[in-house]
Formats: sequence, C-alpha cells, structure tokens
Amino acid sequence: MSYDKVKQADNITVGVKQTVKALEQGQLREVVIARDADTHVVDPVVQLSEQYGVLVSYVESMKQLGAASKIDVGASTVGILK
Repeated sequence: MSYDKVKQADNITVGVKQTVKALEQGQLREVVIARDADTHVVDPVVQLSEQYGVLVSYVESMKQLGAASKIDVGASTVGILK
C-alpha cells in the first residue's frame, strides 16, 4: 500500500507546492495523491508527473496520507524523493 511507502521513505515532500517544486527539479521517484483531494488542486501535479515520467500512485484519504507523512493535517499530495 502506498501509505506504507510514504511511512518508510527517508525523504518526502508534503503538499502541492513542495511536490511541484521537487518535480520541476527532477528530485522525485514517485508521487502519491489522495483521491479525496480536490481535482483542481492536484491536476497540475498529475500533469507534471506525466511530463517528467514520475510514477503516480493513489490512496483513498488525505487524512491518512497526512498521518503517514507524520503531520497533523491531511495531505493532498506527497512526493517520494530519489
């Protein structure tokens, strides 16, 4: 499950802005997106991931993705660094 990937990753980015920045700098090997996030928020991340050839995984819950990222709020996107 992708929650486990996030929990086990040594370095991650949390949130759309940090994930987009890391994508543009070629630093990510995978992006995890919560299905319950607003599409207009995460669509740019999906498009950039496809453009840069980065794997996109989906999880069900922003709340659980935030918890897996060790933050107290929900997370719409998480990037797993190379």
